[in-house]
Amino acid sequence: MSSGMLLRVPPAFVSGAELSGRLYGEAVHPLLSRHFPGLAHTAALIGPGSEVLGFDTARSTDHDWGPRLQLFLGPSELAEHGARIADMLAERLPATIAGYSTNLVPIGDQGTRHMRPAHGRIQHGVVVAELGAWLTGYLGFDPRDEITTLDWLATPTQVLAGATAGVVFHDGLARLHPVRRRLAWYPDDVWRYLLACQWQRLSQEEPFVGRCGDVGDELGSAIIAARLGRDLMRLCLLLGRVYPPYGKWLGSAFARLPCAARLTPILTAGLAATGWHEREHHLAIAYETVAALHNETGLTEPVDDRTRSFHDRPYRVLHAERFAAALIATIDDPALRDLPLTGAIDQFVDSTDALGAHAFTRRFAQAVFPHHREQ
Repeated sequence: MSSGMLLRVPPAFVSGAELSGRLYGEAVHPLLSRHFPGLAHTAALIGPGSEVLGFDTARSTDHDWGPRLQLFLGPSELAEHGARIADMLAERLPATIAGYSTNLVPIGDQGTRHMRPAHGRIQHGVVVAELGAWLTGYLGFDPRDEITTLDWLATPTQVLAGATAGVVFHDGLARLHPVRRRLAWYPDDVWRYLLACQWQRLSQEEPFVGRCGDVGDELGSAIIAARLGRDLMRLCLLLGRVYPPYGKWLGSAFARLPCAARLTPILTAGLAATGWHEREHHLAIAYETVAALHNETGLTEPVDDRTRSFHDRPYRVLHAERFAAALIATIDDPALRDLPLTGAIDQFVDSTDALGAHAFTRRFAQAVFPHHREQ
C-alpha cells in the first residue's frame, strides 16, 4: 500500500431505520422547508430491505445499504416539483449522515461509495414518488382502493411485511398511516383460510420422515424434516399474526415469537438427529406444541392435539389435516371456503424470481382461484 493511501475506518453501526430518520430530520426536512416551504409530503422507510424489517447488522452495510427513504408527494406536486426536488437533494445533501455516505452508488462501484463526485452531485437514496403509484409498483395493487381477496392471495408475505414494517417519519399527506392500518393483517376469513392451508401442507409430508427412514434413506428423511420445520415456523408466525419473511429472515422473525423459546430447542434437536426415530420424536413434540397454540387461539373448537400412528404404519403424526378442516368450517365466505387448500401465492410457489414478479403472481393466483378475478 502506498504512503498516500489511507485505510478508511468504517463508522459505528447505526440501524438503517435510525439512519434514515436522521437523513430526514437532519437533511431532507430542513432542505424541503428552505427550498419548498409548505410543501405537503410524506416521508418513510418502507418496502424492501433488511433495515425495513429491523434485521440489518453491520454486515448489511457492505452493499445496497445507506441513508435512504421514500418521499411521497401528491400527483400535482410531483409533476410540478418532483424532478426539482430530486435535483436539489443531489446538489445539497450533506456528504455523510452519521458517518455513512449519502452517495449510494450501484453495487459494482462500491470502491467509490464513500467519495462525493467532483461536480458535487450525488446519487442519493431519496425516492421521490406519488404514493399510489409507488404502492401499486411495490404491492401489485393500490391498497387505497378496496383490497380484494385476490390482492391478499396474490401478494407474498415478504411484500406485505415490507409495506407494514419500517418507519413513517412524517405523514403530511395523511394517507400512508391509513394504508398501513388496512394492510396490517389479513381479513379474518382470509387468515383462517391461510392457516388451514398451512396445516394442510404439514399433513402432506408428516409420515415421510418415518417412511424415508424405514427404507434407509436418512438423508431424505432429514430433508423432509427440515421442510416440516420450516412449515411449522411459518405456521407459528401466521398464528402470531406476523407476516412470514422470506428464507433469509424466517428464523430471525420466528425467534421474536413468544413460542420460539420452547420450540427452537425442539426443532434444532430434530434437525440435528442422525436417525429417523429420534428425528420423528422431536417433530412429534413440535407438532403437539403448535397444535396447543392453535387451540389457545380459540379460532376453532378444540382439536385433539396429540400425535398418533399414521393409520396402521408405525410413523408418528399429528394428522394435521384435522386442523385444516376445523378452520375451513369456521369460514363465513363460501367462495373462500370452497377454494382448494393451496393458500396464498408463497404457500405453493417457492421461486424467488417468480414471487418477485407481480404480473406473474397475479396471473397465477387468478388461474388457481378463478372466482377471485380482478375487479
